[in-house]
Amino acid sequence: MTHLTLYNTRTRAKAPFVPLDPANVRAYLCGPTVYDRAHIGNARNVVIFDVLIRLLRRLYPKVTYVRNITDVDDKINVRAKERGVSIEEVTAGPIRWYHEDMGALYTLPPDIEPRATAHIPEIIEIINKLILNGHAYEAEGHVLFSVSSDPEYGKFSGRTLDELIAGARVDVAPYKREAGDFVLWKPSTPDLPGWESPWGRGRPGWHIECSAMSWRHLGENFDIHGGGDDLIFPHHENEIAQSCCAFPGSHFANVWVHNRMLLVNGEKMSKSLGNFLVLHEVLEKAPGEAVRLMLMRAHYRQTLDFSDAGLMEARKELDRFYRALELHHGVEPAKTVPEEVMDPLLDDLNTPGALAGLHALADQAIAGDAQAAAEMRAAGDVLGLLNMTPEVWFAGGIDDAVKALAESRVAARKAKDFAESDRIRDLLLKDHGVIIEDGLGGTYKLRKA
Repeated sequence: MTHLTLYNTRTRAKAPFVPLDPANVRAYLCGPTVYDRAHIGNARNVVIFDVLIRLLRRLYPKVTYVRNITDVDDKINVRAKERGVSIEEVTAGPIRWYHEDMGALYTLPPDIEPRATAHIPEIIEIINKLILNGHAYEAEGHVLFSVSSDPEYGKFSGRTLDELIAGARVDVAPYKREAGDFVLWKPSTPDLPGWESPWGRGRPGWHIECSAMSWRHLGENFDIHGGGDDLIFPHHENEIAQSCCAFPGSHFANVWVHNRMLLVNGEKMSKSLGNFLVLHEVLEKAPGEAVRLMLMRAHYRQTLDFSDAGLMEARKELDRFYRALELHHGVEPAKTVPEEVMDPLLDDLNTPGALAGLHALADQAIAGDAQAAAEMRAAGDVLGLLNMTPEVWFAGGIDDAVKALAESRVAARKAKDFAESDRIRDLLLKDHGVIIEDGLGGTYKLRKA
């Protein structure tokens, strides 16, 4: 396969990807609302889009990747009021944690990471355009989008207006002309963050923020918009309506890539069920590469069941890959990604197929094929895997106390106290889950069992 095909939520079909400008492919991913730690479901979204960006950069000379930060939101306001601090103080920690956690998963940083609070002028400009075009109206300090003014509204999510209203759990408000109309701008009381606007001091609605940031950094039309399938309605439906009505003749994003949600041990993740997995807590239990591989083991348009057992299997898969590379010390990546991995990825980001291809290459490398090991490295580049040397991987999570124990075993062996040497070896495995492999001249390697 030589061309990338993607499933487009907008057309409900898989089709060859044709960029608007092959010299600069432009992509936007809905980023975090920063009031707390990211959870494992947030991570799947970013990892899948990261694979897509890595793949696109193999195919095109330039890719502009934008992932926003929503740093003004009612949940943020509540936290700020509870703690008696500014919204900037509330969001600073979650932004830093988000970067650390996503970095631990080896996801590439976006080229541009706009924040909603830095785009108030663009937000106001788009709202003004919508009012002038007859698609929005002011009412009691609010500005609302008129859904009945847009004949295309609802086609993206494939719902009737009644279904849309029910699905949005809309607020019943006397200032609305119709129940389904949604907020573009809302007034702020003195104790809430706000900005001056033609409609008084206030703050933006959630949906208009992404329309403004994508327009500012990618233009009226761009190639790919990504997000979880929970955002199809109302967020993405509303983004399309706002953007296309503000800029008549535009189509906003050409291709929409949505990943399915995550289950935890077969159940929907929720705090009430006690299975809500905060990402940094998962990363304390397993290396970031293992978490990343686990998130790629199901196709992005299929539900993924995240479990400790699955995470352990992902770690064992990586052990196998690194053992294959260990046989070909210092091998450089091949210049091209092998077909076993590239072809599945070109077919709508089939990551399970790509991982199967990586296992086939590992088979060849274990059998002594150095070229297969080089191709494994190239495949790792596009998958975001195999970022370490085998030595670093197998030493991962081994603390100084364990290393000191291993050194005491070396001393025992030099003293020909083989009973003590064996005792320490067994202790390392039993109490610490670490295997010690002896080399020449008193050298050794430590690796997790």
